[in-house]
Amino acid sequence: MTDEPAARPLEEMLPILKKAAAALRDAGVPYILAGGIAAWAYGGPESDHDVDFIVKPEDADRALGVLTEAGFHPERPPEEWLYKAWDDGVLIDLIFGPSGLQVTDELIGLADQREVQAMTMPVMRPQDILVTKLMALNENHLDLRSCLEIARALREQIDWEYVRRKTTSSPFARAFFEIADGLGVTA
Repeated sequence: MTDEPAARPLEEMLPILKKAAAALRDAGVPYILAGGIAAWAYGGPESDHDVDFIVKPEDADRALGVLTEAGFHPERPPEEWLYKAWDDGVLIDLIFGPSGLQVTDELIGLADQREVQAMTMPVMRPQDILVTKLMALNENHLDLRSCLEIARALREQIDWEYVRRKTTSSPFARAFFEIADGLGVTA
């Protein structure tokens, strides 16, 4: 497989998302839909990159096995915080060490049950989506644009004090807040 999936229209990724979510649900693996598609589920911008699921570290191997049994092609990349599963050129990231958050039963329990293309599933809260995106920023990956797009689209749904508290250690998050505050996004 490739390191980076090609951009795909969201409507091509959604059937693969549902297939993966159904497999995890039916196997009893706790998960949360996260990342750009989770933001889209709340009314944010469309995502064209990949599908992110958050699972607990102790469930990661089982989750990858479940997706493999469902016909996905598994990949164990060198990063120690995720596995990958591919189906029809669509990448599913199984993230068990997201930046800025610990994956616990409590985090999974805080997810909102939302309908995604007629399928109810747990979706990461908007403020947690933003925390993970902000805490993943670094010198080599400084995509403030996607963070600002999500923040603008979901601003009324985000607990801004929570995001500030969870990201205070990141100079990149502080730069984000300087811009977002200046634009009135966080008001």
